[in-house]
Amino acid sequence: MKTTFDKATRDELVKRINTIQESTPAQWGKMNAYQMVKHCRQWEELITGDLPSKRVFIGRIFGKIALKSFLKDDSPMGRNSPTTPEVKAQESTGNFAAEKTKWLALIEQNANTVTPNFVHPFFGKMTNEQIGLLAYKHIDHHLRQFGA
Repeated sequence: MKTTFDKATRDELVKRINTIQESTPAQWGKMNAYQMVKHCRQWEELITGDLPSKRVFIGRIFGKIALKSFLKDDSPMGRNSPTTPEVKAQESTGNFAAEKTKWLALIEQNANTVTPNFVHPFFGKMTNEQIGLLAYKHIDHHLRQFGA
């Protein structure tokens, strides 16, 4: 399975990210390219702990089971998957280039940092290995959403 902890995988993701322009249309979902890039940047900030989040009640019940199922193979995330409110980009416009630059820097930073106490809002406490796998699936999901 692919992980953001693998340099070749990160390089592939960076190339795909760089094909996304502010005018790139989504193939599904409600976000435009700016909102997607900001959402992904914010998601990476969850991992660093710079964007605090609260555990959702349903995740406390089903989170570990769902994570195990989610990470069992290389299958991509489904379209229109739910997300936590903390990482929903509300505004439809902003500095696209700056958001993309921050996102790329955070991908690299998170790939080179051990995060022993990360707690995902739905999945709960995660290992670094799980974080790398989930991060790849999340980024890949949104790049596919925009045809990259």
